Amino acid sequence: MLSIKKLLKVSLILLILSSIAVYSLYLSMRSELPSVESLKNLHWQTPLQVYSLDGLLISQFGEKKRIPLSLEQVPQQLIDALLATEDDRFYMHFGVDPIGMGRAVLGKLMGQDKGGASTITMQVARNFFLTREVTYTRKIREIFLSFHIESLLSKDEILMLYINKIELGHRSFGFGAAAQVYYGKDISELSLAQIAVLAGLPKAPSTLNPIRSPKRAKARRAVVLQRMFVSGYISEQQHQTAKNAPITAKKHGAEIELNAPYVAEMAHNKVLQRYGKDKTYTEGYKVFTTVTAKLQTAAEQALVNNLLNYDQRHGYRGPISSIRAKVVTSPSPVSEQPTTLSQDEITKALSTANYYQMLVPAVVTAVAEKSVTIQLRNAKSATIKWQGLAWARPYINDQKQGIPPKTASDILSYGDIILVSKMPDNNYRLGQLPTASAAIVSLSPDDGAIKAAVGGFSFKQSQFNRVTQAKRQVGSNIKPFIYSAALEHGFTLASLVNDAPINQWDRSSGIVWRPRNSPETYAGPLRVRLGLAQSKNVIAVRLLQSIGVANTVKHLTAFGFNASDLPRNETLALGSASLTPLEVATGFATFANGGFLVKPYLIDRIENSKGEVIYQANPALACDPCLQTSDLDTIEQKADLLDSGNALEELVSVSESQIKSNDELQSFNVKQATRVISSQNAFLITQALNSAIWGADWSATPGWQGTGWRARTLKRRDIAGKTGTTNEAKDAWFSGFSRHIITTSWIGFDDPRHMLGQTVYNNNLGKNQTTGTEFGAKSAQPAWIEFMRVALADVEVIAFQPPVDIVSVRIDKKTGKLTTKTDKTSQFEYFRLGNVPTEYVTEDNSSEILSGGQQKEAQEELF
Repeated sequence: MLSIKKLLKVSLILLILSSIAVYSLYLSMRSELPSVESLKNLHWQTPLQVYSLDGLLISQFGEKKRIPLSLEQVPQQLIDALLATEDDRFYMHFGVDPIGMGRAVLGKLMGQDKGGASTITMQVARNFFLTREVTYTRKIREIFLSFHIESLLSKDEILMLYINKIELGHRSFGFGAAAQVYYGKDISELSLAQIAVLAGLPKAPSTLNPIRSPKRAKARRAVVLQRMFVSGYISEQQHQTAKNAPITAKKHGAEIELNAPYVAEMAHNKVLQRYGKDKTYTEGYKVFTTVTAKLQTAAEQALVNNLLNYDQRHGYRGPISSIRAKVVTSPSPVSEQPTTLSQDEITKALSTANYYQMLVPAVVTAVAEKSVTIQLRNAKSATIKWQGLAWARPYINDQKQGIPPKTASDILSYGDIILVSKMPDNNYRLGQLPTASAAIVSLSPDDGAIKAAVGGFSFKQSQFNRVTQAKRQVGSNIKPFIYSAALEHGFTLASLVNDAPINQWDRSSGIVWRPRNSPETYAGPLRVRLGLAQSKNVIAVRLLQSIGVANTVKHLTAFGFNASDLPRNETLALGSASLTPLEVATGFATFANGGFLVKPYLIDRIENSKGEVIYQANPALACDPCLQTSDLDTIEQKADLLDSGNALEELVSVSESQIKSNDELQSFNVKQATRVISSQNAFLITQALNSAIWGADWSATPGWQGTGWRARTLKRRDIAGKTGTTNEAKDAWFSGFSRHIITTSWIGFDDPRHMLGQTVYNNNLGKNQTTGTEFGAKSAQPAWIEFMRVALADVEVIAFQPPVDIVSVRIDKKTGKLTTKTDKTSQFEYFRLGNVPTEYVTEDNSSEILSGGQQKEAQEELF
């Protein structure tokens, strides 16, 4: 009895001494312990996400993948799995589990590591505040921090910190991100087997993850399921079913809903400039761009299809490579039959082959007379019929191809590694990676919102964004701006300019400068409208000479072009200036919107991780006068104004209640864009560009048509546009617009070289014949047409309305003078009020040519 009392006394003394020692240790370490108050208002580091205007995810930027979850979003089975595996007494202990700690200490003393020392609270303390070094000091600090965390937070709050913070491999932090990375699903969509895999990862995320080590992951999953069963969380049947399920994990990126990598990178760079690197990748910003899924998808498809068509017109450059196999003689219809390739050889070859867009690698496994059999990456076999092969004339150079193939063996051989694409009819077509590049960009001329942008065939192939980074010679795309300057200096659409060769001595070079039309035909005296519609080079030069280089450059800079990009010589009229597609589109927007310079923008709004709008675009609008939103009583009235088609699109796309106390967001006073040309000037140039598509003077000039005539396939009179081809066809352009959308298409080589025409085999002559040079209408316009067919599909026809001070009078087609005739020799033409011709045509006017500056005129709409 005495001994028991002594034992209790000694124990009490030891307990008191231990408590004093622990408290003394706590006091000595208190100043070194980090504050855990920050856990009360924790801000999770989440990546930047970029969306389309209609809310589809385009891309995600940031090293750490995290999808923060609330307790309500976490499946109960995941909570059960974590408790059973990591801390089965979590809701009973005070941060440190004495039973688990005792078991761990006893195990150490006995030389056995039984685990169980770290509770979920202790893991939270370690993950947020401590390193992973294995020392007694760190363990003691971990215990003290755990006590503090337990006194500060509820059990559920601690559990959620653990669920959202824990590192789970492949740069995923938290179980929300891990569900996406390993299974491509929301956490709520996972099966018990998948949840058990994730619950087993905290022990060793690198060695137990199901992608790197599926066998270890399966063994660890069995442990998790066993503990869940023993703890009563799951039934025997659930246990066995999940235990026997296959490991289905594979690497998933962010669930991209819209493929627009060039747009994503543009938005990414804008956010970096605005907020800096630290905030961009950690604050969980959601960036909503101005592009829509419909138009962005259409733009990408149009560009890709056009590049493939251009590339295939110039011949087949052969397979990527070939799996070398021994060839043996065979009595089969094919003269030679190689030995069979092993599946391992095919699989290895396909796994190392690069591929882009819809072009996927395949291996030729059989060659028949008019078809080939191929094997794809998924071990699926398919057949390429002759329709998918016949195009593949041998490539010799950019302007020459070999004779058309007659059999499949003229094109491919057994073991060739090729690229193929699947057609809409589910047949396959032989393909190849285009060597040319392209860009397409579309804007709203009302406010500069970028509606679609594609900077190349494949972002994977090249991150160089040709929409914003490629300064290329613009060719005849510059002419509308030259003609606009001419209208400001006395010319009208009816002015006559001599379409005749120019021979001009150049003192600087010591040679004669001879600008030529393309094609090299000349019509003599020609009205300005027709000169622009037919893209007459010598007329553009004569106009520039008449108004002067300095005046022309000054006028062109008003459209947003940098003066340093504009040559100070007469080659400017032929398009020697180098501009980006975005700059060209911005310039054309001025004609479409009636004379205003708008600034292109891509980001509509930015939200923080709480869904609060921290930035809202407020672009300058092409309106005169502009109605202020402050004049409207309700948000509904503002929305009605937007729906009317005015330039306020998306200005109030978010509820006013979302906008917080950011001064930048408090006022939505409408800003007016700068007027740079008159509405009359813009209208007249638009009329001439409409003639470039729809033509004019049919009866007076049989067979005449504008350079953009192919766009008539859209069957819309409310479009206008201009082709552009540079010297030696190194660049091809088409820019065109309707009232509410402007689109520019460009094609060329990144290392500028000629885009020469392909040759065509003439069966009658039995030889090749060249088709001539590639040009804007043939090489760039098809992409524009394909895109605009989608962009305008649901848009009503909106005619280009003449502004005030525009009148229409009947003129003589040949001279541009007034006429009283109403036959085929006359037509109505638009003029600016005050510049209407005053002289009537005489009977004999064949020799009358009006030089630039002799006659002032104006304009008005014909259709």
